[in-house]
Amino acid sequence: MSLLPELRYPSVTEIVSSARALTAHRPGLCSLRQVGSSRAGRPLQLLSVGHAARSVLVVAGAHANEPTGGSTLLSLAERVLRERELRSDTSWHFLLCADPDGASLHVTPAPRTLLDYHLGFFRPAGPEQPEWSPSVLPPDRLPPETRALTRVIDELRPYLQVTLHGTDLGGSWVQLTKDIPGLAEPFAKSAAELNIPVETGASDAAGWPASGPGVHVMPAPGSDLAYPSMPDDARHSTWYHAHRYGGLTAVVEVPMWASDLVDDPAPHPAPAAAMRRLARRLLKDAVQVESVLAEVLPRLPGPDGPLLRAAKWALELVPGLAGDWAQAPPADSTMAYVGSVDAFGRRLPLRAAAMLLRVLQEADDRAAPPLERLVASWSEAFAERFRARWVPLEHQVEHQSRTVVAAARHARDRAA
Repeated sequence: MSLLPELRYPSVTEIVSSARALTAHRPGLCSLRQVGSSRAGRPLQLLSVGHAARSVLVVAGAHANEPTGGSTLLSLAERVLRERELRSDTSWHFLLCADPDGASLHVTPAPRTLLDYHLGFFRPAGPEQPEWSPSVLPPDRLPPETRALTRVIDELRPYLQVTLHGTDLGGSWVQLTKDIPGLAEPFAKSAAELNIPVETGASDAAGWPASGPGVHVMPAPGSDLAYPSMPDDARHSTWYHAHRYGGLTAVVEVPMWASDLVDDPAPHPAPAAAMRRLARRLLKDAVQVESVLAEVLPRLPGPDGPLLRAAKWALELVPGLAGDWAQAPPADSTMAYVGSVDAFGRRLPLRAAAMLLRVLQEADDRAAPPLERLVASWSEAFAERFRARWVPLEHQVEHQSRTVVAAARHARDRAA
């Protein structure tokens, strides 16, 4: 019997309960232990399967709004127990949720539409995100979740760390801190079999070299950034912590809703004009949210809570990002890349509006109803523009699981 809840994303409590059941069922192979605590005192739990010295670390829940990873992690743990060859010379370690505080605030376990998803949306401000905080904070101010994660990496010295991420609407892609030769083929095959588009021009990986469609290798430290205004440089994140032990990190992204507009490799006919248009729309949409924020701030009690901090953080990114987009776009801009930027430009102000809406609803503020109409309108336009289609949860999990296993096998060959 599967440990995965059906047709919805499991809560952290359910993930921990499933991990405990797995450990009770196979106590000789599995162990579950606390490796730290969140800022609010929630435990950070590590499930380990196998006893080999060579290790893989899988991290779920680094971003509260990307819920597929918890289901994938449980599926992977079951698969490692079923398939002896996966653990014959490798132990597998699963950080059940890197940010349980964030997970407690993202409350859409079974979204039916993008509006459902956004009505319960939460994603922390950058300094409060476990993987990203080292890129925006000094070492002595890192949150306890980050310190716990880096301690686990120091202890296990994994040859591969995999962090399970996702996107609300788009396609699947992989980000690597070092290339894994051979990964692109099984990744693409899995996506095709499950009818999941490959995001060939992901804006998250703008300017990065690709080792295959949708498989992006992070540029070396010191390289120019495609979006220099963005404060969170991936090369200073916890993804690079495994490098001190000769390891690498793979970030496996999978969509909740798919769009076939993000895998078109054809050259865009007028990328500069398109990027300027998207920059203008981003600024215009952000101004709508900022005007609501300016109106309501005097009425809101302080200090700012996590939702309001996150909404402000998202809005603060907009001017610099719009400026980046208005510059000359990459010479090889594709339809997929411009489509990915289009999605990002819709996503950022929508998320800020959604989190602000939750603050206003809690305060029973009179600005909440019109803001809810704006969130609904933007969610509907987002889904319509990209022809969103739901990816069955079992397909999200299967594709992410297959990609993790393929990465582990090919990275092991690379390290051998």
